[in-house]
Amino acid sequence: MGADPRTRLRENATEVTATLVTGIWLAAMFTGQGWWLAALLFGYIVVVPMVALLFGDEDDVREWWTEDEIDPETLAEAEAEESSATDALERLRDRYAAGELTDEQFERKLDRLLETESLEDADRWRRERRNERESARDRDLEYER
Repeated sequence: MGADPRTRLRENATEVTATLVTGIWLAAMFTGQGWWLAALLFGYIVVVPMVALLFGDEDDVREWWTEDEIDPETLAEAEAEESSATDALERLRDRYAAGELTDEQFERKLDRLLETESLEDADRWRRERRNERESARDRDLEYER
């Protein structure tokens, strides 16, 4: 026996909402209402994506929230980056467990790893370190004068 209507409505909330939005703007358009275009735009830009986010399954969320924002290549790069960060953490833990790193070295490297989780973070970290080195060099040159 199938699920009750309330369960089916919840499972298909995104599709039901899209159908209602379509019905409303089509009815408005065919009856000569001037607001039909606003209903269409608001329905598909705001209402349906929000319902997908709140009540939809993973496919609904992916369809309405990431399809236009993240291309598959970017998504694959992000997944590979996450995997490499996990691998780096595992290698760090293994080195610590094998006694290759002191507590202080492990904590310092762990902090650095966590500061540079994404490519943007790593680039920012690298620029900050370069700026710190340049500032220290400039101070040393001024001190020598």
